[in-house]
Amino acid sequence: MKEVVAVPPTPAPKPIAPSAARPTGRRVRLTASRIDPWSAMKVSFLVAVGLGIATVVMITVLWMLLSGMGVFDQINSMVNKVIGDTSTKFDLMDIAGFGRVVSLSVVLGVVNVLLLTAMATLGAFLYNICASLVGGVQMTLTDD
Repeated sequence: MKEVVAVPPTPAPKPIAPSAARPTGRRVRLTASRIDPWSAMKVSFLVAVGLGIATVVMITVLWMLLSGMGVFDQINSMVNKVIGDTSTKFDLMDIAGFGRVVSLSVVLGVVNVLLLTAMATLGAFLYNICASLVGGVQMTLTDD
């Protein structure tokens, strides 16, 4: 015959307190007392290059879209009707041709890169001067 072994009943689980069920993140108060100007320059240069490339692509796509829709031809015909002189023909492509528009957008992109990089670097220097006077920016960060 087999022996029957009595197993004691398992105790019911204790209820978990609401604060223990979901741990809260710790809060840390930090102060940004200095920004490295070299680091600010590198990051702002890369961001400005990305914005410059995006600007050139956006202007190129916009020009192609307007050209494909015939907007430039409609402007040419409207201006020629307003002028009314048959000996003088107005052509918008002499002013806003594809090559000229893309070249201008590339030049603006390069100027944008130079200005944004210089402004961010100068901003880092100015922040460091102000932070040395008043102590910097205090932030509270949480760990969720």
